[in-house]
Amino acid sequence: MTNSISTSDTPIRVRIAPSPTGDPHVGTAYIGLINYLYARQRNGKFVLRIEDTDRARFVATSEQEIFNSLRWLGLTWDEGPDLGGPYGPYRQSERTEIYREHVELLLANGTAYRSFETPEELEALRQRQIAAKLPPRYDGAHRELSQALIDAYLAEGRPYTVRLKVPAGDPAFTEFRDELRGVIRFEHSNVDDQVLMKSDGFPTYHLANVVDDHLMHITDVIRAEEWISSTPKHVLLYNAFGWAIPRFWHMPLLRNLDKSKISKRKNPVSLIYYRQAGFLPEAMINFLGLMGGGMPAPTADSTPAQPATKAPNKPSETDIFTLPDMVARFDVKNIRLGGPVFDLTKLKWLNGEYIRALTPEKFYAALRETILSDAYLQQIAPLVQTRIETLGEFGNLTHFLFADDIMAPAEVFVPKNAPQRKPSPSPPSNSPSSKQPTGPTKPSNPPSSN
Repeated sequence: MTNSISTSDTPIRVRIAPSPTGDPHVGTAYIGLINYLYARQRNGKFVLRIEDTDRARFVATSEQEIFNSLRWLGLTWDEGPDLGGPYGPYRQSERTEIYREHVELLLANGTAYRSFETPEELEALRQRQIAAKLPPRYDGAHRELSQALIDAYLAEGRPYTVRLKVPAGDPAFTEFRDELRGVIRFEHSNVDDQVLMKSDGFPTYHLANVVDDHLMHITDVIRAEEWISSTPKHVLLYNAFGWAIPRFWHMPLLRNLDKSKISKRKNPVSLIYYRQAGFLPEAMINFLGLMGGGMPAPTADSTPAQPATKAPNKPSETDIFTLPDMVARFDVKNIRLGGPVFDLTKLKWLNGEYIRALTPEKFYAALRETILSDAYLQQIAPLVQTRIETLGEFGNLTHFLFADDIMAPAEVFVPKNAPQRKPSPSPPSNSPSSKQPTGPTKPSNPPSSN
C-alpha cells in the first residue's frame, strides 16, 4: 500500500466535485458540509470543482444553481470556477488537454494501453459472458498487442480507448486505508482494466478525478461510500503515476426511512425544492449536521444555540446548533457507519423551531422570499383573474397552491412486500376539485445531481 500524504506538515485541502446534470442534490450539500467543516477546523482550503465531462446529461443552468444552493446554506469555498485559484481551471471540460497529456505518460511507462475493439465486439463479449454466467468485464484481449499492429491500426485511423493495465501476478490485490473503516482490500480478479480515455478523446471520471485531485494538491478525499468500489481503481492510478495517495474518508449514504438509499421517489432530494418550499437554510444545514453523528453530546458547560424549545415526543433541543457550532465541535471521526436517515418529520420540526425564533420582520421577509414571492404570485394571478368577481375570492381558488405537500405520501413508507391498497377512485369530472384552475405547483422532485 503506497504511503499516503503526510498528516503533519501538509496544508489541508479538500474538495467537492458535483456534476451539473440537474438540480443540486441534498447529498451534495451533506458531503459538502463535512468537507467544509474538515477544512475550516484545520485552517485548510475548501475547493469546489465542477465535473462536467458528461455532456449528454449536462444542464446549462445547473452550475449556477449549485453555486446558489451551497451559498444559501452558508457553505462558501476558497477556490472554484467563479473564484479562480492557483490550480485552475476548476471545470473539467476546460482541462481536457491536461488529461490527454497524462494518458500519454501512462502509455509511455507501460501502465496503460490502447484498446481498438468496436462497440459491437465489446457487446458480443458481454453477451458471451452473460450466457456463461460470468460477470461482464473486459477480457484484456488488447493488453499485449504488438507495436507493429498498434501502428497499423493507428495508420488506418481506427478509433480506440485507453485502458489502465491492472497489474498481473503478485501481489494480486490492491488495498487502501479508509479513515473510518480501516484497511480495505480488493482482489485484482475483481478489478477490470478500466477505460481512462474514451474514443472521443474525453476522459472518464476515474482518470479526471485522480489527475485533478493530484494537481490540485487534495490531501483528503471525503466522499460518499458508494465510491468505495472505485477506490482501488484510483489507487492503481496513483501508483501508475508514482504519486502519493490522499487520505480517503467514505461517508455513509443518506437513507430513507426504510433504509434504502435516498431517492426522489421517496423524498424530495433537490435543494431548490426545499428552499422554495419554505425551509430555512439554518434549519437545513443543522439537519444535515445531524446526519451520521459527527456532533458530540452536549457537555455541562456548552449550551445549544437558540432556539432551544423542547417539544414533547420530538427530537431534543440539543439537536439544534449553528454552522459555527459545528466548526467548533464537529468531529469527522465520530461519524457512525450506519446510514443516517433523512427524516422529513425531524427536518420539519427543526424548521419550525427556527421559524418561531424569527422576529416578525424576518418571518415576513422569509415568506416574501419563498411562497409569497413576487415571482410565484405573478405566475398564479393570471390563472385566477378570469375566474373571480372580488379580490377576496383569490384565496378560495388558490389555497391548494400554497398547501404544504413536502411530506412523501404514506404508501412510500409501506414495506415492499406488504399488501398494496387499491387506489381511491378518481373524482367525477363535475366534482368541485375538477374546477380548480390548473397552474404552477410547488417544485416537483427533479433529477438528482451526482
